[in-house]
Amino acid sequence: MTVADCAGVAEIRVRGWRAAYRGMMPQSHLDAMSVQENTAGLRTRLRTGDGSVVNLVAEAPGGLVGWAFHGPYRDGEVAPGSAELYALYVHPEHCGTGIGGALLAESLRRCRADGRTRFHLWVLKANVRARRFYERWGFTADGAEEPYEVDGVEVPELRYTKDLRDGRDLTDGKGRRVAGA
Repeated sequence: MTVADCAGVAEIRVRGWRAAYRGMMPQSHLDAMSVQENTAGLRTRLRTGDGSVVNLVAEAPGGLVGWAFHGPYRDGEVAPGSAELYALYVHPEHCGTGIGGALLAESLRRCRADGRTRFHLWVLKANVRARRFYERWGFTADGAEEPYEVDGVEVPELRYTKDLRDGRDLTDGKGRRVAGA
């Protein structure tokens, strides 16, 4: 991802939140999300980052269609060598086309190549579609749960974890090896 990609990524993030989290988060929060503010925040983080975070974009004719970013696990409670998927969003018009899987596969591949041993992510407890997606990729809920507050409303999240040492991390979610993995 480059600074020039930030506006496209912000559009994907805002539209992704509005589509994926409708009915799970306060609608007032989703309606208030701003592509311009997200763009500015992404540009700042990209320009000031220390290089430990990897931003990936997926492109199709016409522009960007997906974004994922990962890096070191942000909470100190897990073992060293752990990575975290901070976000994975696909433009709503491209959901179900394999873009999310391709982005996840590349994040997993890069973490494994960097010597990471575990990969974690947080997903809204109510987001059954996302939970099923990650479960198809071999992630399991590890029992950790934390509240996420949005406009005064608690929206619980579950932590999902995947062991990267077993070699099963580079599949398409249906058990088939990803080319080049």
